[in-house]
Amino acid sequence: MTETPAFDAVSLPVRGLEVDPDTRCAHYHNDRDVVAFRFACCDAYFPCFRCHEELTDHEAVPWPRERFDESSVLCGVCEAELPVPAYLEADYRCPSCNAPFNPGCGNHAALYFETDSE
Repeated sequence: MTETPAFDAVSLPVRGLEVDPDTRCAHYHNDRDVVAFRFACCDAYFPCFRCHEELTDHEAVPWPRERFDESSVLCGVCEAELPVPAYLEADYRCPSCNAPFNPGCGNHAALYFETDSE
């Protein structure tokens, strides 16, 4: 039997353009766009890199590998905060509530957290 890991309660607000209660934004708003990513530069969650770009006056700094044990991915459905490894191992589903995540976010992974290709 697999035990569901415990995750933090939401500690930071989600900043973005036209953010709905499930963290969809003006840029990405299909039924699976329900994650937000925490950026190291401003220690805030954004639904996408475009929201960060439009609402801040600095370059985005992806979540650093040495902080992967800290929560930096937010499920917009149940508000579970996940560390990067838990998000990557979840196969595009929230490990807390099983909500489906958009696999297309993987195309932008390097914008959200340090990856092996860096």
